[in-house]
Amino acid sequence: MVLVFFLSLTTAQPNTTTDGYSSESSAYILLILLGLSVVVIFLGLLTWFCLRLKNQRKAVITAVDKKVPNGILEEQEQQTVVLLPRSPSTSKKYLPIPVDSLEEEYRIRSADDGKLFREEYSSLPGGSTQGTCEEANKDENKEKNRYPNILPYDHSRVILTPIDGVPCSDYVNASYIDGYTDKNKFIAAQGPKQDTVADFWRMIWEQKSATIVMLTNLKERKEDKCYQYWPDQGCWTYGNVRVAVEDFTALVDYTIRKFCVQYQASDGTKTPRLVTQLHFTSWPDFGVPFSPIGMLKFLKKVKQVNPSYAGPIVVHCSAGVGRTGTFIVIDAMIDMMYSEKKVDVFGFVSRIREQRSQLIQTDLQYSFVYQALLEYFLYGDTELDVSSLEGHLDKLHNTSAPMDRVGLEEEFKKLTNMRIMKENMRTGNLPANMKKNRVLQIIPYDFNRVILSMKRGQEFTDYINASFIDGYRQKDYFIATQGPLAHTVDDFWRMVWEWKCHSIVMLTELQERDQDKCLQYWPTEDSVTYGDFTVEIKGDTLCDTFSLRDLQLTFRPEKQTRLVRQFHFHGWPEIGIPAEGKGMIDIIAAVQRQQQQSGNHPIVVHCSAGAGRTGTFIALSNILERVKAEGLLDVFQTVKSLRMQRPHMVQTVEQYDFCYRVVQDFVDIFSDYANFK
Repeated sequence: MVLVFFLSLTTAQPNTTTDGYSSESSAYILLILLGLSVVVIFLGLLTWFCLRLKNQRKAVITAVDKKVPNGILEEQEQQTVVLLPRSPSTSKKYLPIPVDSLEEEYRIRSADDGKLFREEYSSLPGGSTQGTCEEANKDENKEKNRYPNILPYDHSRVILTPIDGVPCSDYVNASYIDGYTDKNKFIAAQGPKQDTVADFWRMIWEQKSATIVMLTNLKERKEDKCYQYWPDQGCWTYGNVRVAVEDFTALVDYTIRKFCVQYQASDGTKTPRLVTQLHFTSWPDFGVPFSPIGMLKFLKKVKQVNPSYAGPIVVHCSAGVGRTGTFIVIDAMIDMMYSEKKVDVFGFVSRIREQRSQLIQTDLQYSFVYQALLEYFLYGDTELDVSSLEGHLDKLHNTSAPMDRVGLEEEFKKLTNMRIMKENMRTGNLPANMKKNRVLQIIPYDFNRVILSMKRGQEFTDYINASFIDGYRQKDYFIATQGPLAHTVDDFWRMVWEWKCHSIVMLTELQERDQDKCLQYWPTEDSVTYGDFTVEIKGDTLCDTFSLRDLQLTFRPEKQTRLVRQFHFHGWPEIGIPAEGKGMIDIIAAVQRQQQQSGNHPIVVHCSAGAGRTGTFIALSNILERVKAEGLLDVFQTVKSLRMQRPHMVQTVEQYDFCYRVVQDFVDIFSDYANFK
């Protein structure tokens, strides 16, 4: 129609001569026709594209070439697991690695941003070439699958007892997976959906499983990853299975829930069973855990909890392939390490992918397996029962010469050999921030530094030399910081206010050996003002080894106040370590009481530089809390974890030794284990 209109306009033009019309006008018309044709074709294509887009608004994403956190991408209602591109040739094989070569092999594979890890991972077979998924693809079962492209194979799927009159009621999205030597040691399952929870519990009951390993949070990045399939308190019934909460323990990396599970049989009998769920909560939204320490502790706990007579351990994340596969492979390879003194990650992943496709979903997860195995090989299991502490200390301190600390120094040397990640200290090393650091070697890492609100119109005012440090039960439970300088005291109080801190632990005197160690940041009497904050002293009490100062902190612009208690420890001599551990035990107990009364907001801990004594106090707080709760301790891994969060935490072998000695003093004081509780 547009074309006809333009043609009529063209033919209506007056002709001056016959020759002019036949040559110039003809060329002119042809040009117009050509242009109009292009426009019409373009409009047609645009209309077709819009209609197609409208009809396929919920298109399923099947492949992506960008980085996807945890390998799972969700879009509106339709979801699918993103499968990373694989090598065109999967014929390349990777031989088992002797444990003595593991460190070197890890270093080689990690070079060039993990290039060889990516190559090795992409050479893995995606799944079974013979495996079929006919049951999973039945119309009655399609809605039971969380992701349409992660389905159990028919030959390895978990088959439920059919329910009379309910078609396909034997189906659940779960697969048997072998361990290192044990056949069907695990069941890899998707995170239950709301309408599959009853099937999930039926599977737990029928398979006689006593342990559930959960590796995802219910929501991540505001996306549903798993339906909550247990009651928060009391009991709930899912189908014929009644689940009651018996116990609940929340730790920094994982939560333990114990359930009493009963099946309502047709004859009315209800035989109870104990099922323990271990829920790993420290897998970040993006990638993999920063360190494998938490995962290795978690794995050890799973092994301890699972009874020898029980059925398969049920492991699930969201899709039941990525994190689930990572956990299963680490478990199997540690068993192989013990048995054969070698690991075969490539071979084992290839084998279990015959049972469920895509186990271990990204090259990051694949390299994390190696990282965990190397961590385990280098440092082993350093956990102790309190009953074996005295014997362990005798080994560390050569008993023939009490002052000889050969074993202890060897242990501490492993900590000092840890690499300090200077590339992760960019903010603290900015020229504008350098003058805010008391000691240039002790700068917070960017990933866990304490961030202040930026002052309007003033750059770099979000920086303070302080790091968030995990507690025994809570993440970011401590703030490790340096003693304030004259030009950072405003920032110090701003940090205390903005992070709602009620407890400050000070582990240095203002001056030691004629050197300034810390600015006095509180008034001796009345009040003092620092920037927007006024600090007023309300009480000053001297205990055996520490002072208690009650301070009222006022944020002047809004006239809001808060009480803050400072615990100033006087038992640390200018050189060395405290003579005995009781003073440290007392101050830790006093701080914990204050925290219970004021709410568990971060505890500010500082010495001069915020590393040596500060690290020792935080290490002991975490160690003693675990001793009280579990009767277990791991001084080495506790300090190692602190050093990964802030450089030089627990700075000397004397401070490291002091950690052991304080625990021994604690055990001697409370020699009856019942008193620990």
